[in-house]
Amino acid sequence: MKAIITPNYPIYFNEECYNFLQDTVTPENYSVVFIIADSNTAQMCLPVFLEQFATEVTIEIIEVEPGEHNKNIETCIQVWYALTELGADRRSLIINLGGGLVTDMGGFIASTFKRGIDFINVPTSLLAMVDASVGGKTGIDLGTLKNQVGVINNPIAVLTDILFLETLPANQLRSGFAEMFKHGLIYSSSYWDEVVSLSNLVTGDLLQSIHTSITIKNDIVQQDPTEKNVRRLLNFGHTLGHAIESYFMDNENKHPVLHGEAVAAGMVMEAYIAMEKRLLDEEEYLKIKSVLQNVFDVIDFTETDIENIIELLIHDKKNEFGNIMFVLLNGIGKAIINQPVENPLIYNAFQDYLN
Repeated sequence: MKAIITPNYPIYFNEECYNFLQDTVTPENYSVVFIIADSNTAQMCLPVFLEQFATEVTIEIIEVEPGEHNKNIETCIQVWYALTELGADRRSLIINLGGGLVTDMGGFIASTFKRGIDFINVPTSLLAMVDASVGGKTGIDLGTLKNQVGVINNPIAVLTDILFLETLPANQLRSGFAEMFKHGLIYSSSYWDEVVSLSNLVTGDLLQSIHTSITIKNDIVQQDPTEKNVRRLLNFGHTLGHAIESYFMDNENKHPVLHGEAVAAGMVMEAYIAMEKRLLDEEEYLKIKSVLQNVFDVIDFTETDIENIIELLIHDKKNEFGNIMFVLLNGIGKAIINQPVENPLIYNAFQDYLN
């Protein structure tokens, strides 16, 4: 699969990933390599990665706990101390081996340690491959509020080996599909049709679609690296999705939902809002709802849940001057940013989602 060369870093696939590492991670370039992995990735993916990563540079492993509730400043502090104790310097390299939690948080750790050291993202989940590891966003959560603290800083490379997808349970694989559906809905109706037509979740069938998703995201990011304008298109489904994810993570009486599951629900509701605002026709909306609710289980919301989630929207990073701003579809394959939406319409979107 052909590499994607962005103005700031390359994205390699499969065997080319390890050719890049062999050429780049040398004693002339780096003093020590630190691989950050969560405990699941350390068990399932790290041995495979190390088998193919040949270097004379010393390698140290830093393991963090999995789960969104550990994507916080306390974990960062622990890793910064570990880096210090293990002798990390400005010529050290961090390799983030994991899903979105590891690439988001590991990128933030690298970007702030000694005012910034090089890092490479090696995504091991579908979600991280098509979204989290690409685009330079790094960050951590503030309590249960998603990605409230972070910086935009690019890795020196993103290395995508789809063999790692074989370690994922089905629900984690589906979670990544949400972002692929999103790329089609906001940017390419033909790609939307391609993702819809995928007959199953066999990883061998995914490489071309993964490449297309990354290309779409990269095209958008290159137009607006710091998210002042068009990059906000990538937030479709995330205004409600992040609030849903945060609410379920913070409520001990609720079972946490995966990022992709929450975003899929958010996309259905935000498509409904677009239909009500006459931006999206009813036939398109019903197709979106049918496809997404066929792939992702419908999340159950009580009246109290809906009220609390709507209250959380005020903390969304996309809001400006106290207004809740949405990305809304203007037909399948097109979207518009900075659309204010009133609470009664948001409430109606929840009710329609549940019907």
